[in-house]
Amino acid sequence: MAITQNYKLNLIQWYPGHIAKAERQLKEQLKLVDVVLEVRDARIPISTHHPQVSEWIGNKARLLILNRLDMISPEARELWSDYFRTHHEIPFYTNAQEGKGIIAVSKAAQSAGSAVNQRRKERGMLPRPIRAVVIGFPNVGKSALINRLLGRRIVQSAARAGVTRSLRWVRISKELELLDAPGIIPLRLDNQEVALKLAICDDIGEASYDNQKVAAAFVDLVGELQETAADILPENPFLSRYNLESTPYSGEEYLYALAEHKYQGDVERSARHILNDFRKGLLGQFPLELPESIIN
Repeated sequence: MAITQNYKLNLIQWYPGHIAKAERQLKEQLKLVDVVLEVRDARIPISTHHPQVSEWIGNKARLLILNRLDMISPEARELWSDYFRTHHEIPFYTNAQEGKGIIAVSKAAQSAGSAVNQRRKERGMLPRPIRAVVIGFPNVGKSALINRLLGRRIVQSAARAGVTRSLRWVRISKELELLDAPGIIPLRLDNQEVALKLAICDDIGEASYDNQKVAAAFVDLVGELQETAADILPENPFLSRYNLESTPYSGEEYLYALAEHKYQGDVERSARHILNDFRKGLLGQFPLELPESIIN
């Protein structure tokens, strides 16, 4: 895809100081952890995988959690499940805001760490709570997941990137302790198509990108996905939402056309509405990336 070239996007980079500090602390705390819960955004499950996670966790047990289940269609979920199974992984799907899939994650985390207490028992030691860490990109739903696991709001959760700024252990039950960590993100986002998807999904700080350029590229990306996997996406999402068809326009042209059609010529307002409507699910359920075998 050449979506980032079409608009000569400014280089999207975002790496706040608190993330660098938290990453150093996380690497230290990982020595104490039995199980890693890696949370990704179900709309972009490849783009929200930190490339160094495998290196950091080594041989520790890991659960793959695809949050925002409500934001993708059942067909997309099935495609991703098949994809990850071929890579010897079984993803857990959650909607942390509504509590869906949480019980399965809790049971799986305890089961994955059970070998720890088996070894302690063999050594004549008493069992201890399984220690798990929740890691992932900013704003993928880590804190909401922890609050659901705990059954009450104990860690701050908000619909913007970078709210959690320090590491904190919380006791979930007698069997499970969780470390809530700030979002981690690569020091440099060398792949600007990945950076673009992070911006569209609000998984990166808003100060790092231009709303109009990102919204225009989003319209083009949806057009490309409709050409390659129309059965996975809702039919005519922009027409259904704004009563203005997008196919006759480039993404940039559509922003201006929509601004004239609906927002008194305010292009920035047009861009913000498109991005916010996608993030709230008002354009329908669809992913921004699919397994390569589907789109190639």
